[in-house]
Amino acid sequence: MQRVAGIDCGTNSIRLLVADVEPDTGALTDLDRRMTIVRLGQGVDRTGRLAPEALERTFAACREYAQVIRELGAQRLRFVATSASRDAENRDEFVAGVRGILGVDPEVVTGDEEAELSFTGATKELAGRGGGPYLVFDLGGGSTEFVLGSDHVEAARSVDIGCVRLTERHGADWAAMRADIEKALDLAAETVPLTTGATLVGLAGTVTTVAAIALGLPEYDSQAIHRSRIPVAQVRAVAERLMHATHEERAAIPVMHPGRVDVIGAGSLILLSIMERTGARELVVSEHDILDGIAWSTLSRA
Repeated sequence: MQRVAGIDCGTNSIRLLVADVEPDTGALTDLDRRMTIVRLGQGVDRTGRLAPEALERTFAACREYAQVIRELGAQRLRFVATSASRDAENRDEFVAGVRGILGVDPEVVTGDEEAELSFTGATKELAGRGGGPYLVFDLGGGSTEFVLGSDHVEAARSVDIGCVRLTERHGADWAAMRADIEKALDLAAETVPLTTGATLVGLAGTVTTVAAIALGLPEYDSQAIHRSRIPVAQVRAVAERLMHATHEERAAIPVMHPGRVDVIGAGSLILLSIMERTGARELVVSEHDILDGIAWSTLSRA
């Protein structure tokens, strides 16, 4: 058994997983799993740079995570950064800050690498259960990754549609947003056959939040959400509700994280568009995602 830590730093949130991993089986036991909304990608689509206040919010979360990692005694740490830090001109500031706090360089992975980590995290526990091939999508703040495969990745593509990016670009102009989404799905379909997956698996905060609303949960419950199956009709109903609700109405939803209130409308529209494009009748929701893939990857890298 080895104790490992993985950090996933995206456009909207930064997340930590400390877990015990059994090298022979790959079984993973959570010790600490947490998420902080830092909005690292604030303004990146417009300016091409990471904002000073966004960097400081991220570094504050890193300091908190460093203490957790020390207290739990993780033997290995991998820090993966995704869309916002890929796009930023001043990402060297980000790299230096993380190194100074955590003692490791953040790996600014490519979209394809991000997709593979997401696929591993989402499907490792599904192996041998049937239902493949899987079409996995990881709907983030700045980008969305699509991966098709059964026991390994067969095709992957990252496209620049995410809940933060599209909210900053279009506000509540849903028609313009939908046009952007459809263009991005056309690009994804050039590499990943979007209609051939037997099971559609959705990852990340937008997906789990929409699922929690569809399930009518009185509070966020990861166990109830994980592996839930949400029909497309329910996704459409939730998306319509979120897009047309006021800020106050969205904030009052019991399962809504405060950091998602202003971007969940765009996220839900992306989710609905993906389901309609793929023709999926239902969505399998996974709480296991790129973060789990990062944790498992520390063993193979060692």
